[in-house]
Amino acid sequence: MESKLTAQAGRVRPPEGGKSRRVYLLLRDEIANGHYPVGSVLPSEDRLGKMYRVSRVTVRRALKSLTDDGLIEKRMGAGSTVIAARADAADLAADMATLIPQVADIGRQSSARLLSFSYGTPPDAVARDMRLDPGARVQTAVRVRVAEGTPFSHLTTHVPETIARNYSETDLATSPLFQLLERSGVKIASARQSVTATLASPDVAEALEVAVASPLLSLTRLVADDTGTAVEHLTALYRPDMFRLEMALHRVGGGDDRHWEPVIGTAERARAAE
Repeated sequence: MESKLTAQAGRVRPPEGGKSRRVYLLLRDEIANGHYPVGSVLPSEDRLGKMYRVSRVTVRRALKSLTDDGLIEKRMGAGSTVIAARADAADLAADMATLIPQVADIGRQSSARLLSFSYGTPPDAVARDMRLDPGARVQTAVRVRVAEGTPFSHLTTHVPETIARNYSETDLATSPLFQLLERSGVKIASARQSVTATLASPDVAEALEVAVASPLLSLTRLVADDTGTAVEHLTALYRPDMFRLEMALHRVGGGDDRHWEPVIGTAERARAAE
């Protein structure tokens, strides 16, 4: 299954205020999908206000953020002209079929800032997912990953203390976690993850440089070794303006049973290697 996470390098900042942010996101998506192509002029502030049932002040805030993003340009007497379909992007791809090598590649293309590092008992949900014994301790770290100066992910990891004692706080600040796990003798064999959405809490919003309550892509991943024992629990929050999920599909079957199935990345790579 091929899945791609794409990080945009543009320093995108949605405006404060729920109504302005909603107008901003709607207009940005309309620009991205070609409804307002490059060179076209957006409707007037008054028209946009009526379209989205908001004040002109709200529209101006949204347009200012689009201007700051480099997507539109205010021209005297000509309104707001679209000058780019989206912010410049630097691709960071993660293929679900080869998770760890892809994580390594992302690590090489970005840097991490360590926000906290401590030992203690994990939250009940984490302990349950990892099937830890009562009272078991873990090393918990919070990091922000940055690409070309822009924070794009907020990462919280939990690792059993018996494994985490093999590396230091300095190690974690300078090396990808999976490398430290393997250096500690862990044989990573599998991972299970789920994706949903959430809103940015004040601390996460500050770290990712977005407004409080901004929508975020939330990914939870449980990594296991070759014995099936959980060795890492990850909660990753991504800015949706910097990431998108992509999956390649093909049609299979016949007649009424014809349906979509994901393209398996390993098979594609095997053919490419032949």
